Amino acid sequence: MSEPRQYWVAFSLVKGIGAVRFQALLDYFGDPQIAWNAPSEALRQAGLSDKVIENVVNLRSSIDLDLVWKNLENEGISVLIQTDDNYPRRLKEIDQSPPVIYTLGELKSEDEWAVAVVGTRRITAYGRQIAEDVAGTLARNGITVVSGLARGVDSIAHQAALQNSGRTIAVLGSGLDRIYPPENKGLAEQIANQGVLISDYPPGTPPEASNFPPRNRLISGLSLAVVIVEAGQTSGALITAAFAADQGREVFAVPGNINSPGSKGTNRLILDGAQPLLHPDQVLEELELTMVAEQRTARVILPADAVEAQLFDVLGQEPLHIDEIRSRTDLPIEKVIATLALMELKGMVRQVGGMQYVVLRELREGYGEDDKIAS
Repeated sequence: MSEPRQYWVAFSLVKGIGAVRFQALLDYFGDPQIAWNAPSEALRQAGLSDKVIENVVNLRSSIDLDLVWKNLENEGISVLIQTDDNYPRRLKEIDQSPPVIYTLGELKSEDEWAVAVVGTRRITAYGRQIAEDVAGTLARNGITVVSGLARGVDSIAHQAALQNSGRTIAVLGSGLDRIYPPENKGLAEQIANQGVLISDYPPGTPPEASNFPPRNRLISGLSLAVVIVEAGQTSGALITAAFAADQGREVFAVPGNINSPGSKGTNRLILDGAQPLLHPDQVLEELELTMVAEQRTARVILPADAVEAQLFDVLGQEPLHIDEIRSRTDLPIEKVIATLALMELKGMVRQVGGMQYVVLRELREGYGEDDKIAS
């Protein structure tokens, strides 16, 4: 089998194996492929119960992992595992982060600037207005809007982000091939084109009620903060707020009429310490996200590590051949080639022909001692 991550996918298909048990298998066996092929007694020594071992044995005797992988490719579904560089950094930081996530659409580095907007399915006219205003404001300011694709507040938040040419992430409580609610299939397709659908449930997983509370930890985990627009006293959005608080995320709640069922949950959150959201710009101000566009530009144009910094310092306005660059930096030629290619994609340097490179003049003029990375 040519793709090692197929074994990560395999364990995500086993009922009874989540983040904790999968980590136990990694700790014991060191590699998912070894764990997948291990005898029952070894799985028992790794801490699996007899029932879960039975599930593993039954699945691996009946499944074709190559076919599973081929089906994922045919559906356009990508697989990210915890060891991938592009696995979401914020999600990796939370307790029990999912070993595997499935995506439709493209996760981008700019999605690190993300805020969740969630709430009740029984949205009022007031809640609709606030959800539109908050999500729209975030999108116009370059902040990715995260929500759960549910009816009500979630759908309005996704739609507002799309209508304002922003990015949005929908976290599902089912497989990516089982869109729920079904009337949001069109919205899900728009999100996949202008953002990304994410689930830690493998394709084929139905939208069972028990799936949704756990997925809420991903909504908050992907976000800098969570905004609860409207929520009844038993709303699932309150679970998201609790996860956010545990993960150290800021929680904003929209105050509402004390007689409105949809505001009882948000008013209670405020009483318990959540920040009352009094205007949409407040999220940007509190999280210091008003300059996010400038921060993104700085991330792109400044050297990201010591190797980029070394190459950046060597290059100037006079073309320099790659062999001379290698000689001056004493770096391996393959490292020089790979890093220069990345820097060219980021708009930091330009190849002017004959394997000769220059740094962009405006970047050199704006790059001072304070920008340099310590080696």
